Amino acid sequence: MRAYWPGWSSRLIIVAADTVAKWARERFRDHWAKISQRSRCPGRPRINSALQRLIRLMAQDGWGAPRIHGELLKLGFEISEITVSRYMPRRPVAPDQLKRWIAFLRNHKDAIAAMDFFAVPTASLRMLYVLFVIEYGRRRVVHFNLTPNPTSAWVMQQLRESFPQDNAPEHLIFDRNTIFSPGVERFVKVMGTKATRTAYRCPWQSPVAEYWIRSCRRELLTHVVILGERPVDRLIRSYLKYRHKGRSDLRLGKDAPDRRPVSRRPSHAAKVVALPRVSGLHHRYEWCEAA
Repeated sequence: MRAYWPGWSSRLIIVAADTVAKWARERFRDHWAKISQRSRCPGRPRINSALQRLIRLMAQDGWGAPRIHGELLKLGFEISEITVSRYMPRRPVAPDQLKRWIAFLRNHKDAIAAMDFFAVPTASLRMLYVLFVIEYGRRRVVHFNLTPNPTSAWVMQQLRESFPQDNAPEHLIFDRNTIFSPGVERFVKVMGTKATRTAYRCPWQSPVAEYWIRSCRRELLTHVVILGERPVDRLIRSYLKYRHKGRSDLRLGKDAPDRRPVSRRPSHAAKVVALPRVSGLHHRYEWCEAA
């Protein structure tokens, strides 16, 4: 290369790894923004103002989105339930409802699991969808997998792999994503588990799953450039190993999900050393005898 281009070194630019990751996110955002601009009606089609007012009028009777959607179908309106939920008036969470839900999560935390999706953009401008199942008691991710094209049948297979030996939890919490179809809900009931769907626009009803998604993005995905399925699978597995065995969780009494034991100083000559985890993004600290 030097023989054909003597000035190649003058074109080199040294940047931080976080800067490269930032460039990848901006490229992905600009790519999909351009696609949206090409479409005359990006996203879900809007409904007219008269139908919006009708939805809000029905909501005044205390109806939820599923019931309003059923009523609109009987009136001849071709509309999806998700669109109905978009135009529902936002209501503040009732204090009693919030207290009852928190009490339910606390009293049954050892018998509750949750599943959810989150999206991971790649450097090739594709989207990967990660499904995970997490226990509430010790906040352990018992299973995860990713795919570019999630389906209800694929979700049911992941549930089989999550609880292979009839050790399904008593309760499974998940949101109203259309992938979690009525078939998925029936499959959960066949497992002997009570399916509990969160309300529309209420991520606070599945706090452990939402907190894990935020932590995974903040502590891992925002610092790397995802090249494909195998790299992101390897990274998440490495992150889970670090999180389960080494990372202290404030909501577990500053313990790790797999109950990290206290290590005492073996001798006066021992020093604390930093052991890299997750390709050096995080560290675990241990006592080590001085050489």
